[in-house]
Amino acid sequence: MSVLSLRYAHALASVAASMKLDTAAVRQQLDDFAQTLAGSRELHEVLVNPSISGEQKLKVLDAIAAKIGMFPQVRNFVAVVMDHNRLSELSEMVAEYGVVADEQDGFAEAEITSAHPLNDEDRAQLEAQVAKLAGGRIRATYSEDKTLLGGAVVRLGSTVYDGSIRAQLAQLKQRLVNA
Repeated sequence: MSVLSLRYAHALASVAASMKLDTAAVRQQLDDFAQTLAGSRELHEVLVNPSISGEQKLKVLDAIAAKIGMFPQVRNFVAVVMDHNRLSELSEMVAEYGVVADEQDGFAEAEITSAHPLNDEDRAQLEAQVAKLAGGRIRATYSEDKTLLGGAVVRLGSTVYDGSIRAQLAQLKQRLVNA
């Protein structure tokens, strides 16, 4: 991710926070626009074509914004990105905005890998424990790794909590070797 994308994301997050906009709605509107842009070669050509006036591009943007139901602040953000010829970096800005908005909303991303699928009760208990570690709310994504044998590995930011049986066996092996 580029520093520039992060700057744009922080700027949008600042505006969204000051206007008390729903960050999930802002993210959805940005995603909808980015998907619309990525899905239409013709739209992309119109919005990045230097021979088309900025006024005409804004009319196209306004039509799309009305159809998607964009907040005026989101529309203005896209207009600034378009005006600075940065539409090619929009998806990166949207991803960065998601991270910044999560931080502002007190969410932490947690990647949980388990040896087998977890039922809803197990997930709820595990998420409660991970939320305590994170010191706030989490947004968890789950995956499976049969080589863990049992237990779970939790990645919270750059920190990894390995509660797998595989890791416990490796620690036991190391203790036996050292003894």
